[in-house]
Amino acid sequence: MAIDTGATAWILTATALVMIMTPALGFFYGGLVRRKNLTSTIIQTLAIFSVVSLLWAFYAFSLSFAPSVYGLIGNTQYFFLNGIGEQPIPTYSALIPALLYFAFELKFAAITPALIIGAFAERIRFKALLIFIVLWTTFVYSPVSNWVWGPTGWLHALGVIDFAGGLVVHLTAGVSAVAAALVLGKRIGISETRDTRPNNVPFVILGAALLWFGWFGFNGGSAIGADGIAVQAIVNTNLAAAAAAVSWMLVEWFRKGKPSAVGIAIGAVAGLVAITPAAGYVDSMAAIGIGLVGGAISFSVSDWKFLRSRLDDSLDVFACHGAGSIWGVLATGLFASTVINPGGPNGAFYGNIHQFFLQAFGVVVVGAFSFVAAFLLLKLTNLITPLRVSPAEEEEGLDLAEHGQESYYFD
Repeated sequence: MAIDTGATAWILTATALVMIMTPALGFFYGGLVRRKNLTSTIIQTLAIFSVVSLLWAFYAFSLSFAPSVYGLIGNTQYFFLNGIGEQPIPTYSALIPALLYFAFELKFAAITPALIIGAFAERIRFKALLIFIVLWTTFVYSPVSNWVWGPTGWLHALGVIDFAGGLVVHLTAGVSAVAAALVLGKRIGISETRDTRPNNVPFVILGAALLWFGWFGFNGGSAIGADGIAVQAIVNTNLAAAAAAVSWMLVEWFRKGKPSAVGIAIGAVAGLVAITPAAGYVDSMAAIGIGLVGGAISFSVSDWKFLRSRLDDSLDVFACHGAGSIWGVLATGLFASTVINPGGPNGAFYGNIHQFFLQAFGVVVVGAFSFVAAFLLLKLTNLITPLRVSPAEEEEGLDLAEHGQESYYFD
């Protein structure tokens, strides 16, 4: 079977683009925490990337993309990369080597659990984090990716669509973040008057800009080809991010009197999240609409005082990734068009309202499963080793308490 060199070159490039998103997330999150937790937050993302890379090679790729067992999880066919080499896996793409498909999907698997750390930033024990990531990748990410993206996965068979990870990546992480915030509890003194401002706003902006850049590979590469759908996905990605940045900026300006630099950066990321499930299914004007609404929704959830008073989702993971992905998945069921992607369905606005209800069903199923599974896996992790650092270590900061290093040294 002949390999398409153009498609292979593009997916190689997209794989590198998606890889840069994990350290970009580290800078984005690292800038948002307090100075005493900056280094620990960034290194958590790199450690997660390393651990998940090995899991993906050992067994997680097979659980995600091998033929399904009853449509629920992949079998053991690709354990330890058995049979994964130059020849393609035709069910996913006849254009690129199977090993490249493995590498591309690895970057998705690696960044997804890293998204969750924003919910329990500044208080999780490093050992507990690593154990939880192994469990979560195995028992949440792998089965959900098989349900949605596996050709015999049960949600895929029903007709639920997700171009680049609205359900598989952002909803699983966003809902798991709520479970994590509930299980670990609030940071010490978070309800009191305490300075929890971002320690480095330029890091936040840099992280958001690099995420935006990498997202072209995230969404454009998900076409698994160098074709018109990849081009449409990249254009949609940029337009939705820009629209959401403007939307968040205007809403915050109106509500709070000033548009914050951090808010504009977070708004852009919210738009990237919202367009992810729809990127290769909708036209450019729909992408702008998805971004505009996505930015406003994410701001509103982030600013919801009822939620903030009861849940210490430290870096608003649910507001950005959970709420943004819910809107994006539903919007896919509204705006999808076979004119843009002949391989996909029409959405409700093109005469197929059934697709909207399928998307809503996917949100409910994946959201409920991810929350319950993450909650139970966190409880299990806590039985193995304490999830949370001691109060003294939390006050000291995780940089010193967990890694023995500070981000900045002052004489």
